[in-house]
Amino acid sequence: MNRRFTLLLSVFLLCLGGCGVASSDNDGTLNDTETPESENATEQIEPSPSPELETPDSAEVVDPAFLISENGLGLAQLGMTFGELKQILPPDVEYIIESPFIVDFDAIAVQQAGDVQFYILYFAGDTFSDDAIIQGLMTENSAYQTAQGVGVDTPIQTAEESYGDATLSYSWANEGREYVRFENPPAVNLAFRVWRGDTPSTDFVGVYPSSSAEYNETQEYIDDAVIKAILVSCIAEDCAS
Repeated sequence: MNRRFTLLLSVFLLCLGGCGVASSDNDGTLNDTETPESENATEQIEPSPSPELETPDSAEVVDPAFLISENGLGLAQLGMTFGELKQILPPDVEYIIESPFIVDFDAIAVQQAGDVQFYILYFAGDTFSDDAIIQGLMTENSAYQTAQGVGVDTPIQTAEESYGDATLSYSWANEGREYVRFENPPAVNLAFRVWRGDTPSTDFVGVYPSSSAEYNETQEYIDDAVIKAILVSCIAEDCAS
């Protein structure tokens, strides 16, 4: 199951996958003893002291609690278990089931003070218990940034200063979700999602030639195009071990 999940998630997110959030009929909240759709509650885990999730004071030096890297999003690291993450997050954090989330995946929204910090992705129809390994993460929260200060709401033009020329693309085989990739990305397992407006859509920010092709790409885009979501996923087998 872990190998299957890792392969599907990596291909889905990094090649032609997407992160448009579907509306959810399941609005359940998980506490530290519950797991999605599970009949049995796990033993309560007492959280250990940890830093509050607060916005960094300076974009020049990214707080490790908000650092986007090949290893994860802030305190949430690929390869750790859900239970391990809950132990190091503040006790007021809520865990909200989002099902459905995106095609083939459900998610747990990690939320504090009404704000979603990030999402933990897992295979649709599965449960995600405390011993489940984190293999996919996504954030739409601008507090999280790469070491170069690139995050959600960063203009593509600004990101190009750190990562080189941008190429935008979408595929109708993956519901027309639009991604931007860079000539020198910060990590090969990061994916940058873009769209126009406040919610995910197929109103593209890239300027594409008229085409009926299934897959399309361009290096032209509207002036005010910004990154809308960032995903990080396991692509190494040891991440799922």
